[in-house]
Amino acid sequence: MPAPMLEEPAPDGRESASDPYPFYAALRAKGPVHRVLVPGSGESWLVVAHDAARAALTDPRLRNDIRHSSSWRSDGGHAVGRNLLQTDPPQHTRLRRLVAAHFTAGSVAALRPRIEAIALDLLAALPERGTADLVARYALPLPVAVICGLLGVPAADREVFHAWSDELVRPTSPEAATTAGAALTEYLTDLIARGREGRASGLLGDLVAAEDLTSEEILGMAFLILVAGHETTVDLISGTVHALLAHPDQLALLRAEPDLTGPAVEESLRYNSPVHATAFRFAAEPLDIDGTRIEAGDSVQISLAAASRDPLRFPPRPLRPAPRHARTPGIRPRTAPLPGRPAGPRGGDRGRASAAEPPARARLRDRPGQLGLAQQHPPEGPGRTTAAVRL
Repeated sequence: MPAPMLEEPAPDGRESASDPYPFYAALRAKGPVHRVLVPGSGESWLVVAHDAARAALTDPRLRNDIRHSSSWRSDGGHAVGRNLLQTDPPQHTRLRRLVAAHFTAGSVAALRPRIEAIALDLLAALPERGTADLVARYALPLPVAVICGLLGVPAADREVFHAWSDELVRPTSPEAATTAGAALTEYLTDLIARGREGRASGLLGDLVAAEDLTSEEILGMAFLILVAGHETTVDLISGTVHALLAHPDQLALLRAEPDLTGPAVEESLRYNSPVHATAFRFAAEPLDIDGTRIEAGDSVQISLAAASRDPLRFPPRPLRPAPRHARTPGIRPRTAPLPGRPAGPRGGDRGRASAAEPPARARLRDRPGQLGLAQQHPPEGPGRTTAAVRL
């Protein structure tokens, strides 16, 4: 049956970043699928319940290619995407195969010493006492430095690349974000051209050398890695620290048993999903999602943040001490994780989580016990632009 149109817009991770979860809980109480107004994009279906989300994420009738949308115009009104989030097989399969080698567990493990060195340098620069913005001082510069190395951005260009990236992911104004996006496009286009001349290293150089991608496809992949890797890591770090400081018993347990860091990061990926919702998917034919009729051409978003806190699948308490034999500082999910977790191109969250473990261990082990939240009610949802901590 059709769901009613909501009068309020769907949260987009910016205006509703302070705490979107009560909104999602209210939606789930009314039903698993809702028709909503998405700022800047019009009407769409929003899936908020866990079982409905699992079904939608694996339904082959929901496609990534915007040409399946009822609003698609072939006269140039829409651009056809050239990255993994906007393509379907066989193009999606081809793109994924070409970048998969850079996101295997082994490849991520090889990056660990570099990531750890960057992380520890940033942590060492924090003041011993007072307050600091964890996003500005640590969570933002860490992924940018790693992504620059991955893409092969020369060291001399990384400061300006960092500034463009920050503006694109955490815009100060629409105009500034547009300017930063144009500058990044020009820079990456030039970097790709250098790769075709044999003068680029890193992932971009390898993709060029493969001679199986157009410049547009390489540019799309570079932007996907930049934005997805940048923003999700910022939210993972700040969300994990927020959750631990808001639940000091869990922080104490993690300090006492630093080997629990990996499970703690895994749990944070569920409790504080770094991605609010999937990119739009489009119904290639009519289908049913948990009793709601979706017509061909309709757009659908699956809220990972809402589905991952569905009380029908997860206990309502956010974090709690676990039995010693469970070897986890928080809830162990009672069902398999949602498919299609938002990480790198099929690289998986486990790879990034394991790479984050050494600096996290050092940080929690070495910091004195007064570490805490500097705000009484800091932002909880995805897309936080600041995270003040008391040192």
